[in-house]
Amino acid sequence: MQKMLHEFNVNNGVCDLEFDRPDINMNKLIVSSLEGRVRVYDMRTLHPNLGYAYVEERVSNGTVWCTRALPQNREVFMSGGGGELTLCRYRYPPERMLRDPEGVAKGVAGGVEELNRAKLGDQPIHALDWNRAKEGLLVCASFDQSIRVVLVTKLSLLQ
Repeated sequence: MQKMLHEFNVNNGVCDLEFDRPDINMNKLIVSSLEGRVRVYDMRTLHPNLGYAYVEERVSNGTVWCTRALPQNREVFMSGGGGELTLCRYRYPPERMLRDPEGVAKGVAGGVEELNRAKLGDQPIHALDWNRAKEGLLVCASFDQSIRVVLVTKLSLLQ
């Protein structure tokens, strides 16, 4: 049986969605949208009135067409926007859940830190995918009909 758990509006056009880990219970949902924005929802705690906790960050000057979490470290993700790739890290808060004055559990959002940004062309990057076997190996496609293979180094140094 199918059931909708929660419905929410991000107040902007949604271009892409990704759960950070398909192999565990819902953890984080990354939403790419217009105006260069990325939202990261903490999907562990659903408050009946406030919904899921989230943090929103502007990571591009144009539309963010896609975002993918690094398979080897799900706190790190890459976003593709107006001809550029932006590498970011999600920082968990000290406590992921608090209780409101009525005693109902509500989630606490962490923060998004921009680690690096690289301009690859003039046309938007609309698709990207990490290699699961080789940490840092990424392929992306843009509207200029180009496919680019990218190597991101020193990812193992991120703690």
